Amino acid sequence: MSDASPSPFLDLPGAVDTTDAGVPAHYGGPLAEQRALAEGGAIVDLSDRAVLTIQGPDRLSWLNSLTSQALTGLRPGESSETLLLDVTGRVEHAVRLLDDGETLWLLVDRPEAAGLLAWLDSMRFMLRVELADRTADLATIGTLGDPPLPIAAPNGVPLIWHDPWRAVAPGGHQYARGEHPGAGWTWSERLIPRDALPSLVARVRTGELSAAGTLAADALRIAAWRPRFATEVDERTIPHELDWLRTAVHLSKGCYRGQETVAKVHNLGHPPRRLVMLHLDGSEGVHPAPGAVVSLDGAEVGSVTSSALHYELGPIALAVVKRSADAGATLTVDADGTPVAAAQEIVVPPEAGAEAHVPRLPRLGAVTRTPRQ
Repeated sequence: MSDASPSPFLDLPGAVDTTDAGVPAHYGGPLAEQRALAEGGAIVDLSDRAVLTIQGPDRLSWLNSLTSQALTGLRPGESSETLLLDVTGRVEHAVRLLDDGETLWLLVDRPEAAGLLAWLDSMRFMLRVELADRTADLATIGTLGDPPLPIAAPNGVPLIWHDPWRAVAPGGHQYARGEHPGAGWTWSERLIPRDALPSLVARVRTGELSAAGTLAADALRIAAWRPRFATEVDERTIPHELDWLRTAVHLSKGCYRGQETVAKVHNLGHPPRRLVMLHLDGSEGVHPAPGAVVSLDGAEVGSVTSSALHYELGPIALAVVKRSADAGATLTVDADGTPVAAAQEIVVPPEAGAEAHVPRLPRLGAVTRTPRQ
């Protein structure tokens, strides 16, 4: 896979690429861009993302057998997401999925694409599937609205992936309690011909379209408690820790790699870590970066995975912390040597898991007494 070339969106006034991703992080006004994006009137250049395809009559049943989501009933135009786990249930890849009746489209972050494609290719065996990398042909545009865009539709179905995070998917399970901020998350990712990017830039210049940077999208994602592979996942992550059973795991489908861990933790155990959203004290004027240490009473309990300055909520972050960390305590985040107080908003509660409530069996040889009548 070739490296991504800088996007033509970087030619727009004020465009800044702060992460060397090749797309604008902002255009000079991240908070105003957030508001425009939240109101549905802006688009986000995600042309650094990768697009893979699987064709052939076995495409859905094949991927269904390999990953965490039930895919055999996926209808043309329907969106889903799935996880590729290792044998111990740890997340190796997260894939956004859209089928158009002839082709299954896989949307992934570019660093994932080559490894995922190679692994899938090694698992084809005699099945009727064909894999391809279509990143050079198609670019991804994100939005919370429905702007007029030249959506690709090679098989007659517009290639629009609608994020399923708004609700618990069939076969899924939500650990978060109460009203979920993801209920208002109308995020979609639209595939357009890559050679149409310059025309979109021209429409932004004339004011026909509004552009927001990736920082704006990330801030709104954090506020929706929406995990992302590139930020929230490390080498130890299991889906339960991020409440990802909500949309990416079907708990009653057939066998797949890592299923045993998924079932055991959900039915009998507890995830060892849990996702929280942090409301950060902004009085120090510092902002923690991803990887910043999170502590409680001087002891390290986790780390920040994503952080942002939200246009309404102020400084916020997602963090993964130990399950044993007191859910009611104020945590401390190390922002380059400056301690920042952080109030927890619980995404995955400490008691998550053990959903089966299996009764304890009597010890072997123990006497079971019958109550007197």
